[in-house]
Amino acid sequence: MAFHKSTRNVRRAVVAGALSLGALTLSAGPALAAPINIPGIGNVELPAGVALPPEVTNLIPQAPQAPQAAPAQFTAPYTSVGQRAADAAQTKLGAPYVYGATGPGSFDCSGLVQWAYKQAGLNVPRTSYEQAGAGRAVSIAELLPGDVVSFYGGSHTGIYVGGGNIVHASTSGQPVKIAPLNSMPVDGARRF
Repeated sequence: MAFHKSTRNVRRAVVAGALSLGALTLSAGPALAAPINIPGIGNVELPAGVALPPEVTNLIPQAPQAPQAAPAQFTAPYTSVGQRAADAAQTKLGAPYVYGATGPGSFDCSGLVQWAYKQAGLNVPRTSYEQAGAGRAVSIAELLPGDVVSFYGGSHTGIYVGGGNIVHASTSGQPVKIAPLNSMPVDGARRF
């Protein structure tokens, strides 16, 4: 047993040395396995059932793998509910003010807010006083498009559209329009 083991180790050393010197020649037997490429020597076919020991195969550089492209990823742009409501309200610029109207052809202030949020997929209260108490409070300094701004103690509402402006249905004889936030006394703001 010891003789057989030492003979195998000698064979391994000879193969490893021959590979490093580029002097290994193998004769092909009748049944051949897949060829291996030894740099400086070329392709060598080993007889079926014969494999190079790991210490030899570790010396043979592997062909570089083609880099695999990362799977394509598509991320749809995110638009908040508030932004969608602000965008919907702006499509009604010029629509007439009618007390108690909830659209789609005419609006009062809270009707416009309710209609715009409905277009964005969210139900909000109907009246300006209810809207002034719904959602969560936000400071004027933290306003984002879609935040509902209350004026005159909660009796009037508009939707913040960014840039210091709101869109609102202001009063009889005035269509839905964009106005500066500070054009009326602000009571508070809510985010839905």
